[in-house]
Amino acid sequence: MEWLSKQLFNKICYPCIVNLYKDTILKLSRRDALKISAATVAATALSACTNENIKLPKKQKTKNIFLPFPKTKVPRVVVVGGGWSGLSLAKQLKVEAPQAEVILVEQRFEFVSCPMSNLWLVDKIDLEFLTHDYLQGARENNYTFFQASVYGIDKEAKILKTTNGDIEYDYLALAPGIDYDYSFWTDDKILENRLRNEYPAAFKPGSEHMTLRNKILNFKGGNFIFTVPAGNYRCLPAPYERACMVADYFKIKGVKAKVIILDENNDITIKEHGFHTAMEELYSDYLEYVPNAKIEEIDLDKKLVVTEFDEFEFEDASFYPHVRGAKILETLGFAKDTIYNKMEANIDPFSYEVIGEENIFVSGDARPMGFSKSGNTSNTEAKHVARLIARKINKKPKIKWESPVTVCISLVSINPERGIFIHSEYAYNKKAGQFEFATPVTDEIWKGKHGEQNAASAYDWARAMYADMFE
Repeated sequence: MEWLSKQLFNKICYPCIVNLYKDTILKLSRRDALKISAATVAATALSACTNENIKLPKKQKTKNIFLPFPKTKVPRVVVVGGGWSGLSLAKQLKVEAPQAEVILVEQRFEFVSCPMSNLWLVDKIDLEFLTHDYLQGARENNYTFFQASVYGIDKEAKILKTTNGDIEYDYLALAPGIDYDYSFWTDDKILENRLRNEYPAAFKPGSEHMTLRNKILNFKGGNFIFTVPAGNYRCLPAPYERACMVADYFKIKGVKAKVIILDENNDITIKEHGFHTAMEELYSDYLEYVPNAKIEEIDLDKKLVVTEFDEFEFEDASFYPHVRGAKILETLGFAKDTIYNKMEANIDPFSYEVIGEENIFVSGDARPMGFSKSGNTSNTEAKHVARLIARKINKKPKIKWESPVTVCISLVSINPERGIFIHSEYAYNKKAGQFEFATPVTDEIWKGKHGEQNAASAYDWARAMYADMFE
């Protein structure tokens, strides 16, 4: 546990302290703060509920509307996406290149964290713990928050098209995250829409989580199915943690229920020893783990899931499909199929620049590399991408590729709270032509005080990360 505390401080808390010190130096003047506030208010007033994936007809000319950002003599970096990667990137850019104008474009009005949300699903933490203020992050770190959806780009003119006006840019950093890919299960759009609306995966924060939470808290009994996709899906341990949380909640409440995990993989994908032992010793009557469960049919009317080898009835469910890069990458022409998932970013994996495009970068879960699609990974990676962009802005030599860091603490029980831990970086395997885990360190002891200390560390980690992004 002493090692864990030291690692968390060195990897997370110490950089937070350094950043907070730097941020104090970079505080806004009152006049600059008023300018940013006015721009944000104007953006919010003009916002509209518009699909981010709208495509303009080919060859149709549209008038450029530059609102509300006038031309500037300083370099302008536009960051698209206000998740863990985008927030970290915007903040770090102002540290590395304080002279640059940084604009964060995000379609949501407030930030809700996906990491730690499994605890909210079972009523262990308040929503306030997960929810944060985009405007605060912008004010504290001297960049501009602009609420809008992106729908197009003029690469030659370097203009990003959004629902609230067009923005000229010198550098563009995309951190749009994931979308779901239901094509492995069905090409029936009616079924897909029902799955999205009635049985959401809840790995994109917001309404999906609210729907799943209500399902869990109001469940009367029977089979509750969770699925785990193959490929590099968002947060490898999260589906198993979620299943344990829900099984423990049903056990505590005395609900006559069974959580069934239909895993497309041949085993638990990460921290398998810790999860297996917890499932067997704590939830043998409440949880059933089924590996190699490739889904062939989902009948929502009969409430039946058919796999290659069996059939499973359910009273309720949360279906987690395969993931893909966010569709805005495809809309903008920056996506390709990869060995991991569909339509991830078409970038140089060492420079993060879009192939064939100068000064356009992609960071976070939409990347094609096999890094964990998780918060800590995106946060540390984004800081490296910010340094890459800043080197260009400051006309300094390129720096070497730097591995992101994955720190993940998963809870296996809520009464008492006990957890397991992994810390890893990555290395490029030239022979295999791909990135792999490098020197991972796991702590899968969840029993006794040791497991309780691991769980407590999850809260310390989350608070440190939230502070790192918003303060």
